[in-house]
Amino acid sequence: MESEEQTSFGVFKPVGHTVISFPGADQAAAARAALDGLGIPAAAIRSYTDQEMLVQSDRDIQTASPLASMGQELNLVRAHKALAELGYHWLVVHTPDDALAQQVAACVQPLGAERAQLYGHFIIEELITHPDAPPQVAESPDRRLDAATPSGLEQERAALRPAPATPPDPSPALTPAAAATVRAPAR
Repeated sequence: MESEEQTSFGVFKPVGHTVISFPGADQAAAARAALDGLGIPAAAIRSYTDQEMLVQSDRDIQTASPLASMGQELNLVRAHKALAELGYHWLVVHTPDDALAQQVAACVQPLGAERAQLYGHFIIEELITHPDAPPQVAESPDRRLDAATPSGLEQERAALRPAPATPPDPSPALTPAAAATVRAPAR
């Protein structure tokens, strides 16, 4: 993934990818192995450590165009930064269609994924819902991202659901239709 192709108004926006956050490196590594078991090529997955996401978030906040504040992209960068400060790690997976993105999210959620967000051209869709989370109330550029917590803070969302001690077995292989859509992103 080239950063030039993965930004919108100067901030991180990997269209056609699912951005997944994990409480730690172990959960991200287990999810990466599970995605490999689904048949997703290694070249279609990019890992970010907490430190890499902090650097990227700081850069995005500094270089963001004023237009970036009109949508949720800048709010998501701030949410990524808040999680990175807590030690979260990420996988960014090339998911060119909705069915594959849903299958990826279903695979990684039991492995400790806190969020899985599918980045489209016009919307960013949250693919993981937690049964114990309160309903989202409202999101706007001014109110920021709704973390679906009593306080509305991303840090609280992370504290509510710590990673499982042992990850369960990964999901079964991709369906043939979904496997046909997986391609490594252009370099």
